[in-house]
Amino acid sequence: MNLPDFSVRRPVFTTMVTLIVVILGVVSLGRLRIDMLPNIELPTVTIRTQYEGASPEVMERLVTQVIEEIVATVPGVEQMTSQSSEGNSTVRVSFVWGTDIDAAALDLQAQLEDEINELPDDIVRPRVSKFDIASFPVVLLGISSKLDPVELTQLIEDQIRYRFARIPGVAQVDLWGEFKREIRIELDPDRINALGLSMDHVLRTIRDANLDLPAGRIEEGRYEVTLRAPAEFRNIDQIRNTVIMQRAAAVVTIGQVADVNDTYQKLSRVVRVNGERGLRVAIRKQAASNTVEVSKRVLAEIKSANRAFPQIKIIPVINQGNFIERSIANVARSALYGAGLAVFVLFFFLRNFRSILVISLSIPISVIATFALIYFGGFTINLMTLGGLALGIGMMVDSSIVVLENIFRRRDEQGEPTSAASVEGTREVGSAIVASTITTLVIFIPLVFVRGVSGILFKEMAYVIIFALACSLMVSLSLVPMLASRLLEEPEQDRSEGSPWVRWLGAKADRVFRGLNNRYRDLLRWVLGHRWRTVFTAGAILAASLLLLPFIGTEFLPPSDEGEVRVTGEMEIGSRLDLVDQQTRRMEDIVHAAVPETASSVVSAGASGWRAASAAQGEIRLSLVPRAQRERSNIEIAEDLRRRLSGRIPGMEIRTRAPQGQFLLDRLLGGDEGLTVEIRGFELAILDALAKHVAAAIAHVPGITDIQTSQEAGVPQQEIRVDRDKIADLGLTIRDVTEILETAVAG
Repeated sequence: MNLPDFSVRRPVFTTMVTLIVVILGVVSLGRLRIDMLPNIELPTVTIRTQYEGASPEVMERLVTQVIEEIVATVPGVEQMTSQSSEGNSTVRVSFVWGTDIDAAALDLQAQLEDEINELPDDIVRPRVSKFDIASFPVVLLGISSKLDPVELTQLIEDQIRYRFARIPGVAQVDLWGEFKREIRIELDPDRINALGLSMDHVLRTIRDANLDLPAGRIEEGRYEVTLRAPAEFRNIDQIRNTVIMQRAAAVVTIGQVADVNDTYQKLSRVVRVNGERGLRVAIRKQAASNTVEVSKRVLAEIKSANRAFPQIKIIPVINQGNFIERSIANVARSALYGAGLAVFVLFFFLRNFRSILVISLSIPISVIATFALIYFGGFTINLMTLGGLALGIGMMVDSSIVVLENIFRRRDEQGEPTSAASVEGTREVGSAIVASTITTLVIFIPLVFVRGVSGILFKEMAYVIIFALACSLMVSLSLVPMLASRLLEEPEQDRSEGSPWVRWLGAKADRVFRGLNNRYRDLLRWVLGHRWRTVFTAGAILAASLLLLPFIGTEFLPPSDEGEVRVTGEMEIGSRLDLVDQQTRRMEDIVHAAVPETASSVVSAGASGWRAASAAQGEIRLSLVPRAQRERSNIEIAEDLRRRLSGRIPGMEIRTRAPQGQFLLDRLLGGDEGLTVEIRGFELAILDALAKHVAAAIAHVPGITDIQTSQEAGVPQQEIRVDRDKIADLGLTIRDVTEILETAVAG
């Protein structure tokens, strides 16, 4: 008993099995997570260490090199890269592919703990973190208001942040550019000196007056009660009335020698949302959550929060879920268009409505069955899996068409009954379609074994194509012969089936097909009569095609309009925040006037990274209206801004960028640079000179827009050289002098 015979003789069983598969696929589709790309976990960890005040050279000698020597003993390490800056060391460790990164991170942490004594005593202990693509914000919000900045920050901390943190699937909510409340005590140096007070005495007095310590335990009846003496400051007046010294019958309070103000901490970053002072809020999702669903919930909460708090305005600046949803919808739409065109082509060649119905049913059943396999395989709906489905839809009907065509041949040419023709026709071509499917599968099977980022990205696509073709093979050998035996009529009935418009379309298609068939017959006769000319022509076309290869560009993934433009202006390290903000405002005025397509904008001015020695920069992020509502692409807008801003902002190096839907790949591949040139050596001055020479040389290369070097100047500093003999006479140490200086400039 073979599969086609069993399916035709047991139509109810075949139908039930098909329905079970369809139900599994539909339920699985409802539970599948939607994401931009497959779940990616690179075998990479980062070790960050802080050593306050140390110069880059000291960091490299005392911290970075020691950590590199410790890390080199951990099994599986493939590559290490490090970066040392003032007070900070970053070591990035890459393990061989296939390494369990969780176990590797634990081994690395244990090795660092064992060798921690080799590092300076007063460093911040090294922090080991894995590379996790899910930790990047999925939604970036901008919050603006005319409220006092401290009140706005407090409102967001107490109310807004909690509203977004409780959304299902949200893991973390971070604030950028907040105004943290600070009680500032500004001492009068003249009064302090006149009273003979030291700074240490004043600081110690304030600390001792602001305590909440336990005072022991007392027995009260049946209970043992903890006794506490809370003495924390409740208001500014308590700080002003704090006694710092007593002389004779008089006391000296803080209010007599200092001004006490309720203000905010010194800003390191300024944020403006749509031209108003505001904050940025980054929302990160949980690793197992659906990016699109989380972003939808966040957008719904934005509307609710704007209604509940009319004094503030919350806007989404970056929404990965929206871009992912549009990208997935475009791929799904392309797949539906492909399926529709496949049905149309089948109608043109088969010219039989019922046969088209048989073939058309095989496409959705194979696709739905593939969704079940995607779910149980632990995959997500992403660009790779949907791309595999779109690629596989055209191949899904190949086996079914071969089976149905052979059934028609045996029924029409050999006069067999439809049931017998369905069984024998399928059996006759069964081995051929199995061989054809396997030869197609062996092309994609090697992708499963590819390693690296390419392997992670394309592995799921290969699996989906394999799933889809395997499902279509089973459908062609079981469901197609069963449906053919039930839906196809006998030849004499088949000619008169259908409504008048179906017969009219069939007659039109039949005439066109006969004309095409006749022309094809004439072409074959000519080709067979001019064999050498045909071979020479085919060879010439092949050679001409190969000559076009150098003119074809290559991309990791095709670019797409993300609806965002970023403008960055960098200034020298150490530039004051007010100066950076002033130049950023000038850049902002030019950008807003030149981009009427702007839907929202967020401007930030301050340090460009987490390091204290990061370059000072101003950044403008423009969210554009949808592509259908604007005439220019984001690339054209970025190029126009590059021309307008060139040389217009003194002291700023301007760069513009139009993200092309590859923000995740940029992070995976180590940054958003299109081309990286590495210059290695031991002499920093020579390296810096070579880097400038290379940058000047490649600036003239067509297509190069922005050039940036990783070698950065240090923070401006003044050196105070201590006379060791004199401080020794005074009984002081170098540390004492350093502490005195720190206290004197403390702000």
